[in-house]
Parts: sequence; C-alpha cells; structure tokens
Amino acid sequence: MSLMTIGVLGIVVLIVLLFSNMPVGFVMGFVGFLGFWYVRGIEAGLSLLIRDFFEVFSSYGLTVIPLFVFMGQIAFYSGISKRLYDAAYILIGNRPGGLAIATIGACAGFSAICGSTNATAATMATVTIPEMRRHSYDLGLASGTVAAAGSLGILIPPSVIFIVYGILTEQSIGKLFAAGILPGILLAFLFVLTVYIRVRRKPHLAPVAPSSSTLQKWQAFSGLIETLLIFGLVMGGIFFGIFTPTEAAGIGAFLTLLVALIRRNLTWNGFVRSLSDTTRISCMVMVIVAGAIVFGHFMAVTRLPYDLANWVATLPLPAFLIVCLIILVYMFGGCFMDSLAMIILTVPIFYPIIVKLGFDPIWFGVVIVLITEMGVITPPVGVNVYVVYGVAKDIPLETIFRGVMPMLLALIVCNLIILIFPQITLLLPGLM
Repeated sequence: MSLMTIGVLGIVVLIVLLFSNMPVGFVMGFVGFLGFWYVRGIEAGLSLLIRDFFEVFSSYGLTVIPLFVFMGQIAFYSGISKRLYDAAYILIGNRPGGLAIATIGACAGFSAICGSTNATAATMATVTIPEMRRHSYDLGLASGTVAAAGSLGILIPPSVIFIVYGILTEQSIGKLFAAGILPGILLAFLFVLTVYIRVRRKPHLAPVAPSSSTLQKWQAFSGLIETLLIFGLVMGGIFFGIFTPTEAAGIGAFLTLLVALIRRNLTWNGFVRSLSDTTRISCMVMVIVAGAIVFGHFMAVTRLPYDLANWVATLPLPAFLIVCLIILVYMFGGCFMDSLAMIILTVPIFYPIIVKLGFDPIWFGVVIVLITEMGVITPPVGVNVYVVYGVAKDIPLETIFRGVMPMLLALIVCNLIILIFPQITLLLPGLM
C-alpha cells in the first residue's frame, strides 16, 4: 500500500470516527498514532504520541489559551457581560431593533475579553433573550441575533481559533489578532445593518424601546470604560510590541480579576466556578491541539499534504479560483464539524497549498475563521444554535435556525468583501 493511500485511508477513518461523537482530540491522536505505527513501527508510534502530548502540555506558548479563557470566565461570573448589555441598551435601545443591535454590540464587546464563540453565545443568551422577550421581540429575531453575533468570539481578538491557527502554521499570533480587528468591526456592522433592514421592513418584529436621558447615556458609557481600557491595553501592548500575546493574556486576566474585585461583583463561588470552567475548556483545547499535532505528523510522513499542494498548484486554474474551491470545502465541512476541529483537521492540508500559490497566510487565517463562523450557525451542526437552544429551551430549534438565516447573508457579504479587498485584513498587521 502506497504512503498516499495510507494517508487518504487515515483521513477517511478520522471522519468516520468523528461522526461517531468520539472526542475530537482523542480521535485525531488515536488515528495519527495508528497511522504512524503502521508506517514507521510501534516504537516510533509510541515515541511520537508521548513526545507530542508532553510538548503541547508543557509548552509556554500555549499558556495563552488558559489565560485568555480565564479572562473571559471572570468577565462572565463578575457580571461584566451584563453591564456591557445594559450600557448598549441604554445607548441605542430606542432605535428600530435597538435591543437586537445592543445584543450585537454587547457580543462584540464580550468577544474582546473572551475569545470563544460558544462562551459568548451562552453568556449573551442568558442575559439578552429574557430582556428581548420582555419587550415582545420576535423570538426568531432575538435568538438568531444572539447565535450569530456570538460567532464574533472567534474573530474579534483574543481568539482561541487564531491562537491554534498561529501554532499550527507558525505565524505570529499578535499579527493574527491585529488582522481580526477590522473584519470583526465590519461583520458587527453588517449584522447591525441586517437587523435594521429586517425591522424597518417588519416593525412588528421589534417594538421600539423608550428613549433614555443624556445623563443615563453618559452613565452607561462610563460602564464601558473598564472593558475598553482592558481591550486597549491588551491589544495595544501586542500591537506595539510592548509584550507578547502570552504576557498580554496574563495582564488581561489580572486586570479583569482586579476590576471584578474592586467592584465586589465576584463571589467566592463564582471565582471557583471560573477556575473550574477554565480548566475544563483549556484541557479540551490542549488535547485537541495535541491530537492534531500527532495526526499532522502522520500526514507529514505520508507526504499527502505536500503532494496535494503540488498537484493543486499545477492545476490549469487561476490561483484565486483554487482558493474559492478551498473555501467551498470549509463551507461544506463547517456544516458538520466544530470550528476548532475543522481548522485543526484541514489547515495542515490546505496551508501548504496557500503558501505555494503565494497568498498571505495571515489573510488566509482570517478568511477561514470567517468561513467557520458560518459553520457555527449553519445546520445540521450549528453549534451556536444548540448553545442558544440549551439556554432558551422553550424556543424551537427551527425558530432559531430561521432567525440566523438573514445573518448568514451578512457573513457571506463580509467574506466576499475580505476576499476582494484583502487590504482590510492586512492593514493593521502591516503597521506592526
């Protein structure tokens, strides 16, 4: 059996096991170990498994993951997320669709201190859906807005997906963070525009809230200052090279905890739960990364990614069309797989192709994050939809999926803009 055949067979086995609901990290590690064992022998396979898992769990660079996750958990349990929403509601709640627009703004703000799409969707669904329900908002609009805007968590830095992509491709995590800022703002604006157009066409979907006084608006804005300062310090420090992403994560986590303690909003039980959730989420991500590295070494020994890259690069097609075909693969795969699993599985295969074709790896990282954002709200998997459904179980799944469909159009438009104008993505990294 040729090495390429072994590689293809390994991918098939991997996909079959993933559909059996086995944990992603264990599946990739197991298949990678078996494949490496078959090609190089049992001793080489065991040595690879032990070395890769040890290197991942002892990696200083990967400490950025638990630190940013801890930062988001403290923000959640200390009520920072609720203050973000309350401030956004007072500032723009009296506009058409104001509560839904405030939800998008709060999701964008929470994404800037969280880094996880699932955590953003779960947190904001808990805070915002009861408020929109109380103001007689259409349940499809309310739940769909939360599910879609929650996807900003993997685009607006700090993003766990960008961290993993940077590790897999050896790209600068700081530059990836910077590259996600302008597309994140653009996508949030397109979400707002989508809600506004829907509500203007069908005013019954979102009754207008009463106006707030100027004093209330100033007080609401003052509630955003701490979040803006933390985000500005963390991203500004990375952007200007004052400290590394890992140091930035530590500073951000410390400042978030300090704000929570000063405001006396964090209980002992909340602190313990934030530590527990951080440990659970971080271990899950680290096991997935370790499994992906084992599987990537198996792919490397079969030379499948490199042979595929050489074959695609020689196709009689324009380079941009080849990129479009890769994007179609991500769009299809994202409908069935978790975004992190999709990134880890496909990047070792497609990254060499992108490099071979001469495209910027930072730009490609933002593009595939945008594509996988579509996956977290697209049936049949649509992880964010199920997260929102878990919070608001009385809202039918079909209602939530119906609510996210207009938002999916906004994501498609954002993707097209980034594809046509890559300068939007590369502007800030180019200034670093």
